[in-house]
Amino acid sequence: MQPIEKAIRAKIATEFEPQHLEVINESYKHSVPPGSESHFKVVLVSPAFAGQRLVQRHQAVYAALREELDGPVHALALHTHTPEEWAHKQGDTPDSPNCLGGSKADPA
Repeated sequence: MQPIEKAIRAKIATEFEPQHLEVINESYKHSVPPGSESHFKVVLVSPAFAGQRLVQRHQAVYAALREELDGPVHALALHTHTPEEWAHKQGDTPDSPNCLGGSKADPA
């Protein structure tokens, strides 16, 4: 596990005491150097989200990861759920789209 992913996991675990957590480095889908840690997808299931709207959940995660978002992390796809919502979804989260920015959008 690389350092930024490790920091994201630690901060989320401390702040939200998740029942389920996935931190997926999706940087390879983007126009960045190999080994980059700039684009992440986070699937977070926590009882802390009970009674919160989606925007409140995202704001809480952004606050917890402020240092990473102010620095090396360029994009953060969030999928935040209460345990009840997660059980209803049966663990299904959408795939992130492939990047079409930078050189990937240029015609071949």
